[in-house]
Amino acid sequence: MFEHTIAHTIEHIRSDIESVKKRDPAARSTLEILLTYSGLHAVLMYRVAHFFYTKKLYTIARCISQFSRLLTGIEIHPGAKIGKGFFIDHGSGVVIGETAEIGDNCLVYQGVTLGGTGKEKGKRHPTLGNNVMVGAGARVLGPFKVGDNAKIAANAVVLEEVPPNCTAVGVPARIVRRNGKKIVNSDLDQVHIPDPVSQELCLYRMKIEKLEKQVNRLEIAEIGNKLNNNGKH
Repeated sequence: MFEHTIAHTIEHIRSDIESVKKRDPAARSTLEILLTYSGLHAVLMYRVAHFFYTKKLYTIARCISQFSRLLTGIEIHPGAKIGKGFFIDHGSGVVIGETAEIGDNCLVYQGVTLGGTGKEKGKRHPTLGNNVMVGAGARVLGPFKVGDNAKIAANAVVLEEVPPNCTAVGVPARIVRRNGKKIVNSDLDQVHIPDPVSQELCLYRMKIEKLEKQVNRLEIAEIGNKLNNNGKH
């Protein structure tokens, strides 16, 4: 999957272009894709930078990476390992860390981060399997795996492994679908657990309603006293 020869680099570039054609209905021609798709520009420059990185020409690799970041707004570390057919749709603000690994035919949207959670050494970024989709603004943080055919919803924050063929949503992310079916009435059901924030808000609302009733009673009592005093005069 992660060969480092010139021939394999060219093969991956071709598959990246084909991936755009297949996945984006707005793509009209290869020339248009090559000239106007910033996500593709970032991936192409990553391919070149990664080739130099594997040859231990780290400074050249990082310079290409930084130029790509300035040009596209997408930061892909040249040490990351990315399979064929990779597509960054509406590319902007994407960050992919040094030890991240991405399988074949993966799709990520704008604002995605494949990052770490600290300054630990070694493997510190996530591994995506094949055919993984990561929605806009999602954060996948840590050295765990996201299985084949998994989907990460927009703005989700994923902090632990996602099994194959599953859909993860929320902050922190929870599994809501497996093999296309909703997960209910099982130990894996994390959708219907009590929300502590909602519970706290509900408690405060009950307290406010109780205070409002007490204030209303006091106001009524005060009005009654005033009426009585006026009657006496």
